[in-house]
Amino acid sequence: MKRKVVFMFVSASITEARRVEMDLGQGLMIMIGVADYAMACTEAKKLTEEGVILIELCGGFGTIGHARVTEAVEGKCQVGIVRFDNHPGYDNLSGDTKWM
Repeated sequence: MKRKVVFMFVSASITEARRVEMDLGQGLMIMIGVADYAMACTEAKKLTEEGVILIELCGGFGTIGHARVTEAVEGKCQVGIVRFDNHPGYDNLSGDTKWM
């Protein structure tokens, strides 16, 4: 079975989850875009059911977003995050300020 890993990003321009997969031979890299934290949690749950071993969140997720996704996967995979306390793409706001 291929090892599955995910990079997830959040963007207001997304209305439904957008997914792209890259087959790396022994593994599968999945990139998924979501509209907000609620969609991120829904997609994270689906991903764990598919056997994903880790989810890396983009810097657009704040600490609350990270915590919500981590809680959503119920320990079934690891959740990491690229951290920007003040994200340059969000007028230097935290992801939590932007998405809460």
